[in-house]
Amino acid sequence: MSKVHFVGAGPGAVDLITLKGYKLLSQADVVIYAGSLINKELLNYCKEGCELHDSASMHLMQIIDVMDESVKAGKDVVRLQTGDFSIYGSIREQTEEMKKKNIEFDCIPGVSSFLGAASSIGAEYTVPEVSQSVIITRMAGRTPVPDRESLRSFAQHRTSMVIFLSVQGVGKVVSELIAGGYPEETPVCVIYKATWDDEKKVHGTLADIKDKVIEAGITKTALIMVGDFLGEEFYYSKLYHQKFKHEFRK
Repeated sequence: MSKVHFVGAGPGAVDLITLKGYKLLSQADVVIYAGSLINKELLNYCKEGCELHDSASMHLMQIIDVMDESVKAGKDVVRLQTGDFSIYGSIREQTEEMKKKNIEFDCIPGVSSFLGAASSIGAEYTVPEVSQSVIITRMAGRTPVPDRESLRSFAQHRTSMVIFLSVQGVGKVVSELIAGGYPEETPVCVIYKATWDDEKKVHGTLADIKDKVIEAGITKTALIMVGDFLGEEFYYSKLYHQKFKHEFRK
């Protein structure tokens, strides 16, 4: 039976799609892709004759109608979304409408851009005794953010933080983080289009990152990474310590 496969396209580099995602993409009869966000070179994996739809110019019900008509015609559909669709992927609204029409679907995870960004700089978000938690969030814009999830309220924890969809307001991001509790000397890295060929990295602190980002001309498609996990202080984990015993090493 035909179905819709939600496939995480990965953070940008075409070879960072999962093997399962690549296989489904290469076999799909219809592909609905997030044209404003994904690396369009991924579409080179599609077979000849594959029907392509750029969802950047479509509203929700147009997307659902293509899915519905395609599945009823016995065609396999891939909904290709950036990074991993479980973070800012707008998947819920799609699946709810699909359920109303009894459109069968499954989900193939992808590599999120926040993971691609950390890999680009060789960073670990969870450095022992420095930070063991990661906050993934965004600043309010056209899509509101609940007051209880404000940057200022999260900043009091001073844990590792990755801020999506907010680089256009980097000045406000900085002021909210400082007001919430991060010291001005807290390290920051802004990564534009992590893992893409035209990736840019801007390193600094909360005191100077705004000016550096403006100088670099970064206004969209970037992540703001904040926290002492980016600093010089670190501690070795217990896991590989020669005197640390566990079930696999006595």
